[in-house]
Amino acid sequence: MSTNGNGPGAVLFICRMNAVRSPMAEGLTSLLFPKKVYVRSCGVFAGERDPFVDAVMEEKGFSLANHRPKTFEDLQEDGFDLIITLAPEAHHMALELTRTQSVDVEYWPTMDPTLATGSREQIINAYRSVRDTLETKIRQRIGSS
Repeated sequence: MSTNGNGPGAVLFICRMNAVRSPMAEGLTSLLFPKKVYVRSCGVFAGERDPFVDAVMEEKGFSLANHRPKTFEDLQEDGFDLIITLAPEAHHMALELTRTQSVDVEYWPTMDPTLATGSREQIINAYRSVRDTLETKIRQRIGSS
């Protein structure tokens, strides 16, 4: 699914539970590059939807209302050019699953905002920080391709 050497044509984001970081990354990539990149996300485990993710993505004009956390085994597709992992467990799994495939695997260590404590505003700011960091990295990695 590559786009003639112009960067990845198909990207998979993997995090721990496909509830926070990877759906954010999938949504941001869809929002930023709607016709340039085929994008999906999954987790090592299937988690539960997180209302803070919905809130911070809606601030960007993107709804995750139809997102359901899924695992790699739940994916219906393969043939990704690039797999970006956002958590250590996800990186180990991706390397194991792709050892015999020609696919680039990149690790972007990304804070887990579910670990944030404090007021609602402090917690949502942690989610915003993750969202904004992912957006910057996505723009740099895919936008410069």
